Amino acid sequence: MRSILLTILILLNFSVNAQEISTAKPWTFWWWMGSAVTKQDITKQLEIFQKSGLGGVHIIPIYGVKGAEAGFIPFLGPNWLDMMGHTVREGKRLGLGVDLSTGTGWPFGGPNVPVSLGAKQMDVKGGKPSVKNTKQAVKRAAPGGEGLVFDPFHKNAMSQYLTRFDSAFATVKDLPRSMYMDSYEAYGANWTDDFPQEFQKRRAYNIESKLALLKDSTGSEDSKLVKMDYHQTLAELLRERYAHPWTDWSTKHKFLTRYQAHGSPGNLLDLYEEADIPETESFGTSRFDIPGLRIDPDYSIKQFGTPNPLAMKFASSAAHFSGKKLVSSETGTWLANHFKVSLSQIKPQLDELFTAGINHIFYHGTTYSPINEVYPGWLFYASTNFGPNSHFAEHFALLNKYVENCQNLLQNSKPDNDVLVYFPIHDLWSTPGKSGGGVHLLEVHHVDRWLLDLPFGKLSQKLWKEGYAFDFVSDSQLNRLHVSKNGNVSSDSTSYKTILIPSETFMPEETLLQLTKLAKAGAKIVFEGKTPDSVTGYANHGERQKVFNNHISEVRKLPSVQVGNDLDKMLLKNGVVNEELAKKGLTFIRKKSKDGKVFYFVANVSSQFTEGWVSLGQTGKISKFDPLKGESVLPYRNVNGKSEIYLSLMPGESAFLKIAKDNSLLALNNSIKKEFPVDGSWKIDFVKGKPTLPASAKINTLQSWTTLPDSAVYFSGTARYSFTFNASEEMVKSKILSLHLGDVREVAAVKLNGKSVGTAWSIPFNLDVPSGLLKAKNNLLEIEVTNLSANYMRLRDRQAPDWKKFYDINIVDITYKKFDASSWEPMPSGLLGPIKFVYQ
Repeated sequence: MRSILLTILILLNFSVNAQEISTAKPWTFWWWMGSAVTKQDITKQLEIFQKSGLGGVHIIPIYGVKGAEAGFIPFLGPNWLDMMGHTVREGKRLGLGVDLSTGTGWPFGGPNVPVSLGAKQMDVKGGKPSVKNTKQAVKRAAPGGEGLVFDPFHKNAMSQYLTRFDSAFATVKDLPRSMYMDSYEAYGANWTDDFPQEFQKRRAYNIESKLALLKDSTGSEDSKLVKMDYHQTLAELLRERYAHPWTDWSTKHKFLTRYQAHGSPGNLLDLYEEADIPETESFGTSRFDIPGLRIDPDYSIKQFGTPNPLAMKFASSAAHFSGKKLVSSETGTWLANHFKVSLSQIKPQLDELFTAGINHIFYHGTTYSPINEVYPGWLFYASTNFGPNSHFAEHFALLNKYVENCQNLLQNSKPDNDVLVYFPIHDLWSTPGKSGGGVHLLEVHHVDRWLLDLPFGKLSQKLWKEGYAFDFVSDSQLNRLHVSKNGNVSSDSTSYKTILIPSETFMPEETLLQLTKLAKAGAKIVFEGKTPDSVTGYANHGERQKVFNNHISEVRKLPSVQVGNDLDKMLLKNGVVNEELAKKGLTFIRKKSKDGKVFYFVANVSSQFTEGWVSLGQTGKISKFDPLKGESVLPYRNVNGKSEIYLSLMPGESAFLKIAKDNSLLALNNSIKKEFPVDGSWKIDFVKGKPTLPASAKINTLQSWTTLPDSAVYFSGTARYSFTFNASEEMVKSKILSLHLGDVREVAAVKLNGKSVGTAWSIPFNLDVPSGLLKAKNNLLEIEVTNLSANYMRLRDRQAPDWKKFYDINIVDITYKKFDASSWEPMPSGLLGPIKFVYQ
């Protein structure tokens, strides 16, 4: 009997250990403060993550906690590797993936970086190069990870840096899924020891003799040519000596790679493509015109910029072009101040990422905090807190299920974009650099500095707003395209109907020759407004310009090439569709499932549309899959040979539109929608929370519970609202019944007559009411509302601010000033209404 039980236990254990890691579920950054971690708490926290619906964690060792120094574990030491191995093993047991930064903090650097390999900055003094070490240290470094940031352009710096990991991982069996490189933040770095020699070899002249032109601010033609040569050389060195050696090393060690190329002086499309999983970043709050969506008024656009889907598309374009299944994002950084972020603020940012082509969400993030640590626990200096001690922890699984439902479809499909938009980076490089060291850093923060104001940026904004499906392409990527019989161009992984060249000044001759070759093979190419004026590069420019002009004349005469200002007409001629969804104010991404069927993910992040007839670029019966509510077939009609669907999608909602399996016709319900206002006396009972439970109350008008007496103004937790009402016979018999909760602060779990209706956590706070719950007399509506933790922290920071005990930056507010919640105004909490039933 004992042997049978033992066999069963072994089989059960095998079954648990064999759990498949899910990339459809969202993952999270997991900061190890001082790496003061224990196996017991690692296991407990991983179990919490699994239950909440996360799919994995990304370990980032950072600075420590004051008072916890005895528990600090030096990075890559034997104890640290033991903790990492334990995390990986427990992750496998729980079905959680584990990724790891190839270093601590950011960017790459550390104790094995000597001054000679430190990042370098060149300035021009007396017409000659003056080179100095930037002396930049690793930011937010963990114990054992402190040291200089290394020179990203040096021929040996990356390989020498990685030897530390070779030694550490040599005997470790349980290793992470993926290595990670954070955004490029080697500020001021613009030179390396052999830069003059490499420049001479690549650009065919001596850069040291042209430094005056490099610093010229008059905008002369020669200075523009030298500037772009200089930047192109930096870009090539960065890819060859920084990105590629790291991805190559990771691949040899059987790691996948996640890479944030943004912020660098290189061509983002080429750099992102180096990784298995290109990763963008969503930092701050987008300015969505969604009624009821709150934006923290303290967030500084001037300081940080706002998220932009066009910047995100650089990562997804690289993934689409090369056929990479996953493209990720650092998600939710600084959506609002600490203790003020709601789930309803997170969802629109996720929808923006999904429509931009992102399909592997990483929350930013979660801090390892000992299970027994007093609230609020250990916290990272930047919000948002997605950890177990967050005010939305109880409802976190709802958000995660939404992400999983979306990513299941987005990951298991291919892009269906019509247009490849050429990124003319040389036009940018011909202008003075706007960042430290006089270089162009292509950041996700201030896209106005390098993207939006260029003709390329203005064209991309037009395409986005007018419903064109497109990706970006670089000079080097163009060389990998081939042409099919129908004139489409393909990268082997993805096919496009046309190549679109923005109005630009400069183009490399190699790029023009490749476009000519493609056009001669039948590729459809559109030049917006005009063809390029000048060949790139200073060396022998006059002679090369003559050849360039001849090639321009040749390409303009090819039958598959169009040049002009009527972009819509030219694209239509090439079979390109601009989706009507965009004209309705909706954003979308169009994809193809594994069986070749087209579908759309559509998000309503504006106030322009609620419902109406919409034409898609596809014909046939369409079903709507709401990741929160399920699937339904949409009403359908033909108007003048054009098929239309009747779509209901309120501001803040999102859905997938796909070919319906059910081919039966569905008639539009033309009955008038009626409303039943929920007005009258409400009872409020405080159920759970801190610092103490306020006294119960009765109110006749819905308003913030912070206006109630007792300690309600400081209360963080859950209150139950109860309301009794009678319903008309028509309402009871209605086939379609929904509850509209109005303004909810912040999550509402609803019961009607003791039965669950659901939990509303995102805008609009509407729930479908199952049939049979409503009765004619004495209906009991109970709504449990959970608010933010901000109001409690107002009190906590007055009475006991001792929780702010972290090294380095400690805790800062949304403007990076010293954090102090004691002066905050109370945040509205509870049901603000108006509340109504809507029925047909």
